[in-house]
Amino acid sequence: MFPIRDDNPQILTPYATYAIIGLNVAAWIFVQGLGSDGMLAQSICTLGLIPGELLNIVPAGTRLPLGPGVACVLGESSTWYTAISSMFLHGGWFHIIGNMWFLWIFGNNVEDSMGSVRFVVFYLLCGLAAAALQIATNPASTVPMVGASGAIGGVMGAYVLLYPRVHVHMLVIFGFFATTIAVPAFLMLGYWLVVQLISGFGSLGGQGGGVAFWAHVGGFVAGAVLVLVFRNPRLLARHPYHGWRRRRLPTESWRRIGR
Repeated sequence: MFPIRDDNPQILTPYATYAIIGLNVAAWIFVQGLGSDGMLAQSICTLGLIPGELLNIVPAGTRLPLGPGVACVLGESSTWYTAISSMFLHGGWFHIIGNMWFLWIFGNNVEDSMGSVRFVVFYLLCGLAAAALQIATNPASTVPMVGASGAIGGVMGAYVLLYPRVHVHMLVIFGFFATTIAVPAFLMLGYWLVVQLISGFGSLGGQGGGVAFWAHVGGFVAGAVLVLVFRNPRLLARHPYHGWRRRRLPTESWRRIGR
């Protein structure tokens, strides 16, 4: 299942969401060379978050193979900044397109609830919390972490707390048959969280690369908690569909539209 859109009106212009998407796209083009082998490997080596290197667990000089004839030498310098830089890097086209689409669907309404400046701080804190939980599950890992998924998980955690009953339209594919369904946000995002938890427990003890499921869980939980601090009640009161109270959707009644 893949979200197409939601029935949540946009109140404010989401400048922060635009800016974050723009920074991710710019990094993909100018830092990662649109996924070209050399620039992609170099960006992941120098700007990706490697838990064992960040925590100084891996001996300096350890070589990490990144592809045919390409290796990253770990532990040569401080890498504290990778906790931030890794949030704006991606591992492939589907990775960045999927992340930016999810951010576009859910980010604007979360930004509506707190304003642009607060949203930027909120987003970065969710990304750091996501990285912290992923590191805690395997602190000696030498697998580079890249992607905005953890921070976007925080956006999704905030969304389900703010707008649990707003309908999200999903694309569902069964083999050669495709259809769309609309479900409340708490069902769609709750299902997503359960999948991450099951996959996360299944990945414990693994040494290879793959999806950072615990980063998704950490971001989601952090977002659900932090939104209680970052939300602005005055801005949220302007939003017609916040909270659990049932509200009439625009499609459920005829309205006269002034010309």
